[in-house]
Amino acid sequence: MPVKRRILIADDEKNMRWVLAEALSAEEDYEVVQAESGKEALEAISEQPPDLMVLDHKMPAPNGMEVLRTVRGKGMSFPVIMLTAHGNVEGAVVAMKAGATEYLTKPFDLEEFKLAIDKAMHVADLSEEVERLREEIEKDYDIEGIVASDEKMLKLLEDVKQVAPSGATVMITGESGTGKELVARAIHRMSPQVGKRFIEVHAGALPETLLESELFGYEKGAFTGATTSKPGRFELANGGTLFLDEVGDITPAVQVKLLRVLQEQRFERLGGTKSIEVDVRVIAATNQDLEELIADGAFREDLFYRLNVVPIALPPLRDRRGDIPRLVAHFLEKYEAGKKKISPEAMSLLVDYQWPGNIRELENTIERIVILSPSDDVRPEDLPAEVRAGATGPRCVVTTFELPEQGCDLETVELELVQQALDRAGGKVPKAAKMLGLTPKTMEARMQRLGLT
Repeated sequence: MPVKRRILIADDEKNMRWVLAEALSAEEDYEVVQAESGKEALEAISEQPPDLMVLDHKMPAPNGMEVLRTVRGKGMSFPVIMLTAHGNVEGAVVAMKAGATEYLTKPFDLEEFKLAIDKAMHVADLSEEVERLREEIEKDYDIEGIVASDEKMLKLLEDVKQVAPSGATVMITGESGTGKELVARAIHRMSPQVGKRFIEVHAGALPETLLESELFGYEKGAFTGATTSKPGRFELANGGTLFLDEVGDITPAVQVKLLRVLQEQRFERLGGTKSIEVDVRVIAATNQDLEELIADGAFREDLFYRLNVVPIALPPLRDRRGDIPRLVAHFLEKYEAGKKKISPEAMSLLVDYQWPGNIRELENTIERIVILSPSDDVRPEDLPAEVRAGATGPRCVVTTFELPEQGCDLETVELELVQQALDRAGGKVPKAAKMLGLTPKTMEARMQRLGLT
């Protein structure tokens, strides 16, 4: 049996209370409580807050306005319908500003009264539903900037929240585009280092000599062109967090120096002799298999264990498909396209697609839709060819840089080849371009066209 809504009628006129109570008692959904003064009304509210209150403007002290202000001052948000005498519209306006939901001018029709009650209760129900949805969203998005409701991701984010305050070194692994930097920033924001600097270094984008000087800095005259001294990223991140992305690309020579900093929290600038002490939390990330690199002699095992104190492995987007609709909504809002609606058929294609470029590819796809789709109703034909082909035809599996014999359209194959080359090259565009026999400029143009930039 459904629980009845509790309605408090506070009016010093006995006949008025009786008429209103009788009108509501005929409704099976309501339980009516009466109060003949402001004092009685506040006592009834203190005993059990109602779902709605009908409050007369003029009553023995405290009057209706004083009761309303007291209720709202205590943070109580249940609807209040204020009853006011004819000609006292100004007082009704004041009551609305003070937090009344509605007002009725005496005398009024009982049907009008019941309609006002139903309307106020409906609005209250909607507000309650909005708050419930907001709580659900906050639960799913409880780490700033990370959209997740998939069970695997929520478990991973719980691990993130646990490790963040510890200060431990973290290794984040995952395919390109899975959000490794986003997680690194989230760890920093929830850590004791939150008020300090977050410094990032993309190791794969720098040659060995430049990476070394970027990490450790240099003294004036350390090399040709070093006309002044310059602090390195470790110095800049002192007291804060240093994010080492693409750590698998660091050369053995730099690995030795990096290991020393992690062990001793000290180093010397290039060309310098003074030992510089730092207190830096290191978060590393890679899309490569470091254990395989260790077996090949390309990565130091002792450095691996120094970096891999707390491992966090991000799943590819294809393994967390339940997050795709939320991510789509997130990116539509990001690109100020809230009016655009993804049709169920189009959303089905987006969910079924394999997303080799992961979240980065999905974001690029949504941005492309926002720019190119003329309608606010996004249909399957508005999606990129590779998304449509990925869900409607055989999945293109490219194991070498050769075209498959059948089953794939050319654009989908091209996407697979470019993505595979980037993965093999650790994200280095010139290296990937060389694998495909392209110039870096042509490679960048194709990446942009395929939504991989």
